[in-house]
Amino acid sequence: MDKDEIKTARSTFSSLRRWVNVKNWLETIGGSCLEFLTESGAIAVLYWQTNKALFKKSPRTREVFNQMFKIGVGSLPLVSLTSLFTGMVLALQSAYQLQNFGATQFTADLVSLSTVRELGPVLTALVVSGRVGASIAAELGTMKVTEQIDALQSLATNPIDYLVVPRYLAAIFMLVVLTIYADVVGVLGGYAIAIFKLKISHYQYLHRAIDILQLKDVLSGLAKSFFFGMIISTVGCYYGFVARGGAEGVGQATTKAVVTALISVIAFDCFFTAIVQFAF
Repeated sequence: MDKDEIKTARSTFSSLRRWVNVKNWLETIGGSCLEFLTESGAIAVLYWQTNKALFKKSPRTREVFNQMFKIGVGSLPLVSLTSLFTGMVLALQSAYQLQNFGATQFTADLVSLSTVRELGPVLTALVVSGRVGASIAAELGTMKVTEQIDALQSLATNPIDYLVVPRYLAAIFMLVVLTIYADVVGVLGGYAIAIFKLKISHYQYLHRAIDILQLKDVLSGLAKSFFFGMIISTVGCYYGFVARGGAEGVGQATTKAVVTALISVIAFDCFFTAIVQFAF
């Protein structure tokens, strides 16, 4: 074999190797896309079945209140700290920039609008996603791998009616309540900075913080939290139902539930904010 044939063979082998690498790369992307679409469709189906179950049978009121206590009361410390320090940091950073224009009095406006429109609902949803979403996925995942859910089905009990609906209703209601609480705490955090650091009067801060708000600002933030509750509960329940492989599978399901819920909350917030801003 002469040198030209050797070069041709090497070139062909190099091209073939690059094609194999590209093929593997495309297969990886295609597999990830199919997995994403499959899981998105399955979550949408669970969401539809849950809403349909609400109108077929009355939810277990006692279990709904138990879940409300777990989701709402248990999340209060984290929501309180997150909202308080966020409001304080927002006031400090805003005043740092506004003082260059002699407009420190507008700190109250910025803190109030930012908290009610965006930071209150989103930060509350992120905190609840990490705490409650993981809890729901781990609890239902443990029931799945220990065949307790199969036992419910063998007793002619619908797992969606028995397990999903109470968590779904509790998450929706408590996300709205926690968002209202987070908004108040966040504004009070900015109030503390305004009074003790920026030397803004009590009346001026509270008057501006309340006067700047419009009804659509409050309603848009509460509407976000309403849908965030749907997302967190549905995602957590789905990954709990599909857990496989014992303790390791439960851990993987819990991780997927938290990551998916966090990404879904942020993505939905982006689209919802764009729609509200363009529509109103």
